[in-house]
Amino acid sequence: MTAAGTDVETMTFAEAIRAALTEAMEADERVFVLGEDIGVYGGAFGVTTGMLDRFGEERIRDTPIAEEAIMGAAVGAALCGMRPVAEMQFSDFTAHAMDQLVNQAAKVHFMLGGAVSVPLVVRLPFGSGTGAAAQHSQSQEAWYAHTPGLKVVMPSNPADAKGLLHSAIRDPNPVVFMEHKVLYRSASGPVPAGDAGIPLGVAAVPREGGDLTIVATGIMVSRALAAAEELAAQGIEATVVDPRTLKPLDDATILERVRATGRVLLVQEAPRSGGFMAEIAARITESDTIFYLLAPIRRLSGLDAPIPYNPDLEKASVPQVPDIVQAGRTLVRES
Repeated sequence: MTAAGTDVETMTFAEAIRAALTEAMEADERVFVLGEDIGVYGGAFGVTTGMLDRFGEERIRDTPIAEEAIMGAAVGAALCGMRPVAEMQFSDFTAHAMDQLVNQAAKVHFMLGGAVSVPLVVRLPFGSGTGAAAQHSQSQEAWYAHTPGLKVVMPSNPADAKGLLHSAIRDPNPVVFMEHKVLYRSASGPVPAGDAGIPLGVAAVPREGGDLTIVATGIMVSRALAAAEELAAQGIEATVVDPRTLKPLDDATILERVRATGRVLLVQEAPRSGGFMAEIAARITESDTIFYLLAPIRRLSGLDAPIPYNPDLEKASVPQVPDIVQAGRTLVRES
């Protein structure tokens, strides 16, 4: 509902994405959505519910169960002047379409000397917490961030999801837009009305504190904020930084906050080895920020193991609020 006298509406994460898609499609007839079960069924997570009735099957296009075809059609449409939004039912399935995404969409602008652009958005439901097991629960952001030519976006709340999606759809480059599955219904909050975008490459700092900086992505942002409240009760004040976009990365904001506290905890759901937080750690050590550190950089990551189906094991395989609290407390108390 809309708060009286304001231009802010309370939405879930899924509703905010639907609102952005609807507004973008109403404003620009080139925008259309394609993917598996997005029409009559409304998407595996209900994000496109009702959009088929509103826009018709030409613009809400149910596809075969063939990720190669989805991505190939989207790349071709983008090259022909459309602005497709391709939904992979689960981010894991993008493995079937990596040639079209990584070797075509990401590179064709450069290989043709800038003569064409690929204004494509790929929406990826990702992450653990739904009991979907090893082949449907991965956090693969490092795959995409490693590819020149792709932008990578990872919102953590409904307002950012809407604003960043508007910017992604308007961007002339291919954008990988990562949506944590648990956030669809669990995250709710105020969302500004209208189609104003949030610029890609600008981090958010939802909490300020002087003892410790926690950099977190995706669902780990809300867990970091909850952990920061618990740490505050123990006399430790933490800053929380949400990069929001991994490429382009607002490392200036991250480095500024790390210099201010002298301690940094980097939290990701993805496995530790080769994870994106290692990139942020490297940027800290390669800058003069390293001279401000009062303690070694600490990473808190998922286990280097496939996500289990068993709910207790699944929960234990990725950082939870108590893990962040313990890591933050140890980092401050032992430095």
